[in-house]
This record gives sequence, structure tokens and C-alpha cells, in this order.
Amino acid sequence: MEWVNETLVREFVFLGFSALASLQRLLFVVFLLLYLFTLGTNAIIISTIVLDRALHTPMYFFLSVLSCSETSYTFVIVPKMLVDLLAQKKTISFLGCAIQMFTFLFLGCSHSFLLAAMGYDRYVAICNPLRYTVLMGHGVCLGLVAAACACGFTVSLVTTSLVFHLPFHSSNQLHHFFCDISPVLKLASQHSRLSQLVIFMLGVFVLVIPLLLILVSYVRIISAILKIPSTVGRYKAFSTCASHLIVVTVHYGCASFIYLRPKSNYSSSQDTLISVSYTILTPLFNPMIYSLRNKEFKSALRRTMSKTRYPLS
Repeated sequence: MEWVNETLVREFVFLGFSALASLQRLLFVVFLLLYLFTLGTNAIIISTIVLDRALHTPMYFFLSVLSCSETSYTFVIVPKMLVDLLAQKKTISFLGCAIQMFTFLFLGCSHSFLLAAMGYDRYVAICNPLRYTVLMGHGVCLGLVAAACACGFTVSLVTTSLVFHLPFHSSNQLHHFFCDISPVLKLASQHSRLSQLVIFMLGVFVLVIPLLLILVSYVRIISAILKIPSTVGRYKAFSTCASHLIVVTVHYGCASFIYLRPKSNYSSSQDTLISVSYTILTPLFNPMIYSLRNKEFKSALRRTMSKTRYPLS
């Protein structure tokens, strides 16, 4: 093992896929194809929403922001991971590690609050349809996104500062493929119970509070749906929420497993597997769940493609 005695750690060595050394070229090809497909589908979603006026609604505004967030999130982690799969020396500088942690925490935390805002949007659409355009005006939507980003920025800044103000004098071998909180904390020479408690409480704030807001929204949504007399009406109302519920379940399930466990239950192999799912697979499936199976979006996509193909007609 590499040890850095009596000196500060200046770089970290990633060991996330070291147990799969013989498969790293295959993993590179698989992850690269998934990444390119994710970028392509998110680009299609964003451009279609921007170009088709029929999709200029709060729901699709939030969806376009979500797609931008997920594209940026993968860009922070996946390209470096792909390079490391082919490199002999899989390192990242101390500052680079801090920047990576801050950026992915900012985007991930903002994502949680953005899902809560999307839950509120569905609540207003179903429970107050006559006042929907007033309650979810453009200014309100922008304010909700700004609030989500502000919360994400604050949490990521505090967390990253707490982690990287700790002394790192021991091993610099990081049992992960990016600078996540638990693997980096494990390398710190010493860390107080207070810093661990603050980081845990911030995790609770980012995950539990938005989830509670979503649950409150859906309790009211379900109550309103059950009052609709026709079966077709109930199905149509619930179908507008189904995609959001699936994404919420996957996002909060993975994030809670990683960040709300007791430190004694930390497992680098488990965390690597779960992290692959929410850094590569979740951004891949979310566009398909939200848009590519949505009739309204598919109609808008066809219109946009026909305009692009025949711009003068």
C-alpha cells in the first residue's frame, strides 16, 4: 500500500474497480456507450422542450432543468472514471477531489429539492387545476429552482469544507471511483464526532425533508384522485404522477442507502455498486421514464423533428 507518513496527502489514488482489473477495458466500452446514450437522450429532451411551445408548461420546465442537472452530474464523474479505466495511474489531486465532491454534492442535493418542487407542481395541477397557471407561474417556477440550487450550494459548501479541513496524513488509496463523502472520510487521520454529526444531519436535511414534502403532496394528490368519479379520470390523473414517483423511489432509495447508514455499516464494494447505479444507470433511465414513454412528449418530438427536417414547409 502507498503510505504518506508525516506529510499531507497531495493526491488520492482511486481503487474503485481494482478488483476487476481484467474487465476494465470492457467496462470502459459499456460505460462509454451508456454515457453517450444518456447525453443524447437528455439533449433530445432539452431541445424538444425548448423548441416546442406546447411543452412550455411548468412540468416540462422542471423536466428540462432535471435533464440539465443529470447531464452535469454525470459530466462531473463519468469522464474521469472512463479515463481511469484505461490509465495505469488512477489519481486525482487533493484540490481536484474537493472540487469534484463539491460539484456532485451541489447537483445531487439540488436534484433532491427539485424533485420536491416537481411533487408540488403535480399537487397543484391535480388539487387546484383552475388556479394552476396562477400558482405555478413562470416566476414561481424560477423561484423554486433557485431555492433548490441555493439549498444544494449551501449543503455542498458546508459538507466539503468540513471534510477537507480534516488532516489527511495516512493512506491516500480511495476505495471508490470518485470522491464521495464516506470513502474520503475514511482516509482522514482524525475526525471529530461533531463533524460526522453535522454531515449526517445535512444528509437528513437533503433527503428526509424533501421526501416528507413529496409524501405530503402525494397524500393530498391521492385523496383528490379518489374523489374523481370516473375510472378513466382517476387513471389519467395518476398516470401524470407515476413517472415522478418512480424517479423519486430510485433517487431516494439509492441516496438513503449511501448517506443515511451508520458508519459501521460502510462497505466499499456495496457503495461502488450502488454509486454506479445512480451515476450511470439512473440518469440513463430517468429520461425514458419521464419523457420517451410520454405521449404528449413523443408528439412534440415528432413535430420538432418534422420542423427540423422541413424548415421551410
